[in-house]
Order: sequence, then C-alpha cells, then structure tokens
Amino acid sequence: MRELMHLMRPGGDRIYGIFDNQLPAALKKLPFDRYLSPQNVKKVVSEADGYQPHLIAPEQGYRRLIENALSYFRGPAEASVDAVHFVLKELVRKSIGETEELKRFPTLQAELAVASYEALERFQEDSRKTVLRLVDMEASYLTVDFFRKLPQESEKSGNPSAPTIDRYTDGHFRRIISNVSSYISMVSDTLKNSIPKATVYCQVREAKCSLLNHFYTQVGKKEGKQLSKVLDEDPVLMELRLQCTKRLELCKNARDEIDAVSWAR
Repeated sequence: MRELMHLMRPGGDRIYGIFDNQLPAALKKLPFDRYLSPQNVKKVVSEADGYQPHLIAPEQGYRRLIENALSYFRGPAEASVDAVHFVLKELVRKSIGETEELKRFPTLQAELAVASYEALERFQEDSRKTVLRLVDMEASYLTVDFFRKLPQESEKSGNPSAPTIDRYTDGHFRRIISNVSSYISMVSDTLKNSIPKATVYCQVREAKCSLLNHFYTQVGKKEGKQLSKVLDEDPVLMELRLQCTKRLELCKNARDEIDAVSWAR
C-alpha cells in the first residue's frame, strides 16, 4: 500500500487530465447540433403535441427534447469511469510488480494482483452506477426556473403575443433550439463538476482506503497448508531459507553449550 500511495502522485496527474481535458472534450463533441437541427426539433415537438397543438410554449416538446438530449451525457460519464479505472489498474500493477518483498512470494503476488483487480472492478461498477444516476437525475427533473424564464423572455421582446402568432414559423423553432441549447449547456457545466467528484469518491478514495480489505480478511483465515501455499517462494530462495534456518539452529545450540560450560566453571 505504501508503494501505491507513492505512485498515486503521478497517477493523480493522469486522473486530473481525464477530468480537465478528456471529459470536457468529450462533452463538446456530443452531436447536439445535429440533434437540435430545425428538422428534428419540428419532428419532436410535433410528436409531443399529438393531435392537440401547443398554445404558447410547447412544454411537452421542450421536455422531450431535453430528456432525449441529456441521454447523450451517459457516454462521456461512463468513459470517465473507465479511464480512471485504467489508470488505477496500471498503478496497482506497477506497485505490485515493483515491491521487492513480494517478488519472493510469486503465489502471494499473483493472488494479491487478482484481489486488487477484483476490488477495482467493484469500485468501477459502483462509480458507473453513480455517474449514470447523476445523468438520469438531470433528465428526470428539469429545473423549473428554466421554464419560468421563457415567458419573461417573450415579454422582453416587446411583443407578448409573438409566440402564439408565429408558433409554427422558423423563428419559433429557432427560439426553442436556443432555449434547449442553453439548458443543455447548463447541465453540461453541472456534470463537468459532479462526474469527477463521483469517480474520485467511488474509485480513487476507495482504492486508497479499502483496496485490500477483502484480501486481508481472506488471508487471515488461511492456516497451515493453505497459508504455506500462498507464501510459496521461489524454490531456490526456499532452499536458501532452509539452509539458513538450519545454520541458525546450529549456532543457537552451540551458544547454549558454550554458556553451559561457562556456568559449570
């Protein structure tokens, strides 16, 4: 774990790069321009209206446009989780491989790696569920103030009846596109901050605090042959260890005999 903490420093720069560069870039590449094309907006609003055309503001059309658009955020959210998982997995692999004490115990080293990767996968899945839940929450409840501002914007234009008169003109749909784009941009800024927080809490923090808890519990239960199997060293090292143990035992016996002779005098 000490080696992991040391390696987390350069690894932290890579994780920060995911949040500061990769995530914002992925959010900018989302195809909202294509989704909010006049043709698609007209289609979505018309389908939302059904047989009863909207009177002033197409609330159902707005909701459907926004809810469908927000689903695009799921991809970058999951990609961020996977990118952080890859960095953590590489850090653990390097940490285990560079720990000199573990090189004497290849079986323990292998089991430690497996346990670590399994834990990281659990953290990854928890993080994935959390970030997707953040996206779904944005889609399930739209900010009420956003809708309240729409009539005010019409009144500021100096023609309150405009939305009713030109509700089916290009100008009307351009306003819808502009309003939906603004709302999506607001949510994008929110997720740009909340997704990193979720991944750090669910993955990085857990890796630092409880990566090997399950492994320690399992090893602590092992006794006798099971424990010997886990601590199986390289045969050459094991033979050297046995020889040293025998020599140490002979030295102790010799010391005891010398002490006994000394006391006899």
